[in-house]
Amino acid sequence: MVLIKIISFIICLYTALIADIKVINNSGSKKSSYIKTLKGEKKIFASTRDFGSSLSSRLYENAERKKLVLYISGKRIKVSAGTSFLIIDDNPYQMIDAVQEYNGDLYVPAESFFDILRKVAIPGLRYDKRKEALEFDVIRYNVRSLDIEEKSNGTIIRINTQESFSDRDISSFINKHGWFYLTIVGGIIDTSTLNKSMTRGIIRKVESDQINETAQIALKLRKGVISHEWYQSHDPNEIVITLRTALADDTKRLKNAKERWLLDTIVLDAGHGGKDPGAIGKYGTKEKDVVLDITKRVGRMLEKKTGIKVVYTRTEDIFIPLWKRTEIANESGGKIFMSIHVNASTNRRIKGFETFLHSWDKTGTAIDVAARENAVIKFEEKKINYEKLSMERKITATMASSMFLKESESLAAMIQEELGRTLTVPNRGVKQAGFYVLSGASMPCVLFEGGFISNPSEEKNLKSPSYRKKIAEGIFKAILKFKSSREKILAQE
Repeated sequence: MVLIKIISFIICLYTALIADIKVINNSGSKKSSYIKTLKGEKKIFASTRDFGSSLSSRLYENAERKKLVLYISGKRIKVSAGTSFLIIDDNPYQMIDAVQEYNGDLYVPAESFFDILRKVAIPGLRYDKRKEALEFDVIRYNVRSLDIEEKSNGTIIRINTQESFSDRDISSFINKHGWFYLTIVGGIIDTSTLNKSMTRGIIRKVESDQINETAQIALKLRKGVISHEWYQSHDPNEIVITLRTALADDTKRLKNAKERWLLDTIVLDAGHGGKDPGAIGKYGTKEKDVVLDITKRVGRMLEKKTGIKVVYTRTEDIFIPLWKRTEIANESGGKIFMSIHVNASTNRRIKGFETFLHSWDKTGTAIDVAARENAVIKFEEKKINYEKLSMERKITATMASSMFLKESESLAAMIQEELGRTLTVPNRGVKQAGFYVLSGASMPCVLFEGGFISNPSEEKNLKSPSYRKKIAEGIFKAILKFKSSREKILAQE
């Protein structure tokens, strides 16, 4: 009873006076904005949601876990109720007081929160406690950063932008002195960040410049190229440049080929998540929860018992778009990409597990499975035309899948074989269907369906931790078997 009174007193203390912090934007915007605050004795707490809105930042929230995530100046800032720790890009920073929850929002201790952000993420941020004013100088860059990826026959450059540019506003050329130039009309470039880009491959130096309303990126090449081109990827906030060179000598190619065979990184994708629950069973069991648990179990076993690096597309109950999952797999250097799901059917008697390979040539019941898993795109905020993507890039995606089809088939067969030994439900075998999440993955990739949550008896199984452990152990053993088979081939080279 005493504890309840103390908590009530604290709530009253911080909600007794509700005021605003005025936001002064010195980046050219004349529109004023305000951040709601909770004021107590010598303490001011600021609304996280209002702060994010004042900077027009992306915001994701998990109401159940009382967490908010802001994306500002390329930084991921996580705020959690009841803790004084602020997590910025996985690094903890301690504030003077714990975060308060009020009226569905999270309130941070203003002075220490803004001071940490000024030091770590927003140098132009200035907070005047006496005037209750927040001032910042933020240039709205729409050309933000550059990444270089070396390939055996050339180099790929990915330019991160804050908006999609028209093709007619982008042009490129190579001059006689070995400089590649890309110009973007309407681009506002973060020259400081781009000029510090890590160089590799045939890129010796990166220089960027803002010329009136045009952004220009110059890349100094170490040697000549056979061809060059640029295109906007399926992510509208990315421009991709490809610079093709002659293949490296046989020794280097053989070394690169062997390195590709080494199974040192696995990407595990727990299907659905966040606002997308996936399939829901008769007793309310959600696919997103079941598959996240199985995925983490597989990952923990790999991390504890092997030297394999595990990359997760998600480790929390958050929503990740389909295109982003494949991008994570490719950019992390994954050697296997496994998307884990559970199935559903209008026929509640159907049960069993199955593993799918990617193929645009869908047949039979595989059409229904692919349609259900692809339906997640309705939850995506960034509207990607997947149908257009699948047609325009169908050849490229099919080539990527075909290169690893034999290995994908082997992995899928091993998964079915291992689980067939331990599970008593039907083994539905290996099938093919067109899954957007697997499209374009440059590695062996499979989509595993661990049972039918629509079947009441299988739903009860999937709710059981011991049953999910059995599934995870079967997948783990299959991966080890697949790894061993690859290493045998490598030893023969």
